[in-house]
Amino acid sequence: MKGSGRKLIANNKKAYHDYFIEEKLEAGIELAGTEVKSLRTGKCSVKEAFVRIENGEVFIYQMHIAPYEKGNIMNKDPLRTRKLLLHKSEIRKLIGKIKEKGYTLVPLEVYFSGSLVKVEIALARGKKLYDKRADIAKKDQRREAEREFKVRNLF
Repeated sequence: MKGSGRKLIANNKKAYHDYFIEEKLEAGIELAGTEVKSLRTGKCSVKEAFVRIENGEVFIYQMHIAPYEKGNIMNKDPLRTRKLLLHKSEIRKLIGKIKEKGYTLVPLEVYFSGSLVKVEIALARGKKLYDKRADIAKKDQRREAEREFKVRNLF
């Protein structure tokens, strides 16, 4: 029987800053045993990771899973390319979207869904510099408004 809990291992906040997130998908990931043990201790990073589709298969590159301390010869390369598990129809849909100008696939988070390791990937469009500046300005405005509200409510 599978558990239903969702325990976050790593997330990619940088992706929300650099891209407009259009659509999210959940994918399984092909891992070795020692990699899963390392993930259970939370040793994972997807900040520099990216996703590509090659020959009808989806792969994640530059996802860092630290070697398991108690592992020995069975430890794999921390930055090796890993296959993502998706249905053929989902992959075909993604291929069609990626052919459109400016779309890419980025990993958003890695988490345990019960006992299985899942990766949330997103179909995203790159932001231009002025988009990023506008987001930062909005965030500053909201922060300033919250600060004003807090000060007003103290008296």
